Amino acid sequence: MDYQLTEEQLAVQAAAREFAQKELLPGVIDRDRNMRYPREEVRKMAELGFLGMMVSPEYGGGGMDTMSYVVAMEEISKVDSSCSVIMSVNNSLVCHGIEKYGNEAQKQKYLPLLASGEWIGSFCLSEPGSGSDATHQSTQALPEGGHYLLNGTKNWITNGGTSSLHIVMAQSHPEQGHHGINAFLVETSWSGVQVGAKEDKLGIRASDTHTIMYSDVKVPAENRIGKEGAGFSFAMRILDGGRIGIASQALGIAAGAYELALNYAQEREAFGKPIANHQAIAFKLANMATEIDAARLLVYRAAQLKDKGLDYSMAASMAKLFASDVAMRHTVEAVQIHGGYGYVKEYHVERLMRDAKITQIYEGTSEIQRLVIARHILKGQLYPPVFF
Repeated sequence: MDYQLTEEQLAVQAAAREFAQKELLPGVIDRDRNMRYPREEVRKMAELGFLGMMVSPEYGGGGMDTMSYVVAMEEISKVDSSCSVIMSVNNSLVCHGIEKYGNEAQKQKYLPLLASGEWIGSFCLSEPGSGSDATHQSTQALPEGGHYLLNGTKNWITNGGTSSLHIVMAQSHPEQGHHGINAFLVETSWSGVQVGAKEDKLGIRASDTHTIMYSDVKVPAENRIGKEGAGFSFAMRILDGGRIGIASQALGIAAGAYELALNYAQEREAFGKPIANHQAIAFKLANMATEIDAARLLVYRAAQLKDKGLDYSMAASMAKLFASDVAMRHTVEAVQIHGGYGYVKEYHVERLMRDAKITQIYEGTSEIQRLVIARHILKGQLYPPVFF
């Protein structure tokens, strides 16, 4: 496997790094403290093409590969995970879901709006009583003539307060279990769509996470994605791609914390020399560098498998599982290296530590990732595909 980035991928990485450092860093602490949605920053991300990176140019996107997407996600996540999750949902779940599984009319109607950032998308799967068990959908979309009548509640919806389009999973044929679930494109301007209060979260506080309520929303039949009853399968396939996005977010959080800890350790002196020269700190930095690099290789492998059209489900789960654990473990270490300064907001690492936790939870908890990996193993797939 060749992990050498191409000139185009290096250019994307450099552009994302410059944007993160110049545009996101100055206000990131204020946005976190006040739960302020980064509206202007998202607009600038859209101008740079970060909201429709993998969308075909035919539909107004950048036409980039998954590797370009993950290197951009890493750089932005080093600074502001709230912005990177907005970017991740729009790219990995919504745009990819429509382009991969939508019909031509759906692509023509919605992808240009999403890729340009004129519209932001949300992916609505979780419910108050249904998180990891996505087979149990209480939200219903019952067929009535030429439309479906949508009723129910969705929880933990990223971009919930600002999105113009929802991809909603709902049960249309309860007697068929998860084979009766459909996926729908729901415009938030339609009558009956209600947005709950913004959640007050531990981390990624600037991103807007809401409960969404649907009350007798009339969804045209042509807004169903795929064939009747294909919604559950659609959601699981799309989450595989989403996990690559979250794995790259976790990687960025860990790498950002490591860079801050390294810089601090080289400047801070104790007992007559920089603390980086004390073995206790040097070994922490060595462990951080090693595990972050291992996480990066897992993320890159999953991205390359996706780009080559190979099965990447197991690789995506491995990348997300490992990268999210690395993010949690080494943001804690970064706080420890900073000592008392790590406990205050000015030095950023406490925020990265809070942001890291969600990567072990959303788009499939770490427990679900282990379940996915175990299922592949028990089917005889001991490792993800390898190519040379």
